[in-house]
Amino acid sequence: MAGPSWHYVRPIERLKATSIIVIAKLRKLRGVLPIAWLLALSACSEVVLNNPYPREEWRANVLYSSFAERPKHLDPARSYSSNEYAFIGQIYEPPLQYHYLKRPYELIPLTASRMPRAEFYDAHDRPLAPDADPERIAYTLYTIEIRPGIRYQPHPAFARDAQGRLLYHRLTPEELAHIDSLADFAETGTRELVAADYVHQIKRLAHPALHSPILGLMSEYIVGLGELARRLREAPRGEFLDLTRYPLEGARVLDRYRYQIKVRGRYPQLLYWLAMPFFAPMPPEVERFYAQPGMQERNLSLDWYPVGTGAYMLTENNPNRRMVLVRNPNYRGMPYPAEGEPGDAERGLLADAGKTMPFIDKVVYNLEKETIPYWNKFLQGYYDTSGISSESFDQAVQIGSQGEITLTPEMRDKGIRLLTTVATSIFYLGFNMKDPVVGGLSERARKLRQALSIAIDFEEFISIFANGRGIAAQGPIPPGIFGHRDDFNPYVYEQRDGQRRRKSLDEARRLLAEAGYANGMDQRTGKPLTLYLDITASGPDDKARLNWYRKQFQKLNIQLVIRNTLYNRFQEKMINGTAQIFIWGWNADYPDPENFLFLLYGPNGKADHRGENAANYANPEFDRLFEQMKNMDNGPERQAIIDRMVDIVRRDAPWVWGFHPKRFGLYHAWYMNAKPNLMAHNTLQYRRIDPGLRFEQRQQWNRPVWWPLGLFLGLLVLGTLPAIYTYWRKEHRPPARQEGV
Repeated sequence: MAGPSWHYVRPIERLKATSIIVIAKLRKLRGVLPIAWLLALSACSEVVLNNPYPREEWRANVLYSSFAERPKHLDPARSYSSNEYAFIGQIYEPPLQYHYLKRPYELIPLTASRMPRAEFYDAHDRPLAPDADPERIAYTLYTIEIRPGIRYQPHPAFARDAQGRLLYHRLTPEELAHIDSLADFAETGTRELVAADYVHQIKRLAHPALHSPILGLMSEYIVGLGELARRLREAPRGEFLDLTRYPLEGARVLDRYRYQIKVRGRYPQLLYWLAMPFFAPMPPEVERFYAQPGMQERNLSLDWYPVGTGAYMLTENNPNRRMVLVRNPNYRGMPYPAEGEPGDAERGLLADAGKTMPFIDKVVYNLEKETIPYWNKFLQGYYDTSGISSESFDQAVQIGSQGEITLTPEMRDKGIRLLTTVATSIFYLGFNMKDPVVGGLSERARKLRQALSIAIDFEEFISIFANGRGIAAQGPIPPGIFGHRDDFNPYVYEQRDGQRRRKSLDEARRLLAEAGYANGMDQRTGKPLTLYLDITASGPDDKARLNWYRKQFQKLNIQLVIRNTLYNRFQEKMINGTAQIFIWGWNADYPDPENFLFLLYGPNGKADHRGENAANYANPEFDRLFEQMKNMDNGPERQAIIDRMVDIVRRDAPWVWGFHPKRFGLYHAWYMNAKPNLMAHNTLQYRRIDPGLRFEQRQQWNRPVWWPLGLFLGLLVLGTLPAIYTYWRKEHRPPARQEGV
């Protein structure tokens, strides 16, 4: 007998039921399907899922770097910071520059047609011979001739209508209401660089609203600059300050391509300043363009959008995301240098000799506030260069038994190169020479300082706190600066077994005893010698350093007391000359020995003259030699005087000479022409990259590892099979027989 009619399921209904089951299961898997789709896509394309850049840039001639905070000033009259120079050095062109490859650093023309020559005159305007006595020189004239045909980047400040009138110099509030960035201006223009632009920029150093950081120094040398600053401060407020109406005796235009700078006395260091953005050209119409009402409120200013003749121009300034430099289409191009120092050719640094720069089309700077994310992106190939932070030091380099530093195998396998250079700076421990215990030029104080100089082991400091990134200083002048000698300080070191070695603690104790402090006891008072280190440190890292200093003094049984004060209080102590021992440092403004030796020149004493001589050191013989040396040209005679000066300060030991930091840089294999240059600012145009090699390496290093996902999908499918089987059995199980049917 046939069963009831509802027991029978027709094929079409069974198909519908099966479809419903499949659809339900697919819905459960809908979160996995996009991943499976990416898996299939990556198998047949060049997709790299973690590439942070637009696809059109993957093979492009684009360099990638970063910044940690927005540059405060991009106006060349105001900017005086390395993170600002990283940008404006590529945009503005002063008349001179530093040779990219040669060491010691050498000045060469940039926009100038040749190096300026100094002409000396006495107080009666009579010319003097080049070797004239500096006492007779009343003033010096420098004539700078610039190359014709140099043009500014495209910019709306230069845009003109059919009648030759400037288009955007009389903007109404209604017209400006639709402007948010320079890209909103429909027209741009350009014009030729002329000598008057350089003179205009020198006048801007005196502009009262700009507060140029070098106005005080330059007023001492450029004739009339200080007087111009006073006149500009008295100008009517609320009006555009048209500097073209104010003459300056110390900077005047001779003709279209020549201008002249007049300085008091003899000041050869002016040439170094002529390689800095402070002396780059500024077109008056650009300044007037940005001075219009409403511009500042829209961040339309030189601090946001600089205007220059250099290889690159800033096209995007988004301080919360990125900044972008692109090749200046009006740039004339410069040949890559054909000569360098010994070894440059072997390192491939002359492979591009004579080729027209720049080589890179675009440079993208992304905001990176933390070092770890940057480091990881560098290892993935998404940044082209990297420094080495303390967190990544052990992953990047290894130190051998003899102290040699090499890359780790992981870095070498990636083709990464390590370049090191000694910074043109010095970090030192200073003695206040006005202090009654550690100061003065008596034998007692001198031998105390010499003993401490031996005991304080800065080689150990470099190893512990700088990861070996530094070299012990033997005097005030760093390597790479004229006057530096590759020798050793004979009052601290000696030659043993053919090597330079720090003198023994026994020698330090002997000097200490001769100073009247045998075994750390003051023989006059019978009390232990206690010295005081004034600092502003307060962090956990500082604690370890300060404990290290205590141990160095303890070697001689001298107690060191740390006096930690607020920054303002510390500065007050330094200015008043009441600090006893302090930690200090100096970075070169320009590569001249004068810029370091003046830190020990008596008339520059901080306590008496508010100068940069923080130790208040004053030795009449040193001061006499400094005055003789400071304005000399580099040569054997100047070197001989410097040698005598260095010997004097080594003996007097106003500083424990500390160390010169060493900078480490990592460069991928596709990054060419990498040579650290600590003085030049326009180095981007020398660099070259191989985008094809970079693309291949990125693909290799960031290839997705899919097997964990495949395993996950397989386990997911296997995990659903029991549920599917159970559901199927439930749907197809014969119904229970009902009694009585």
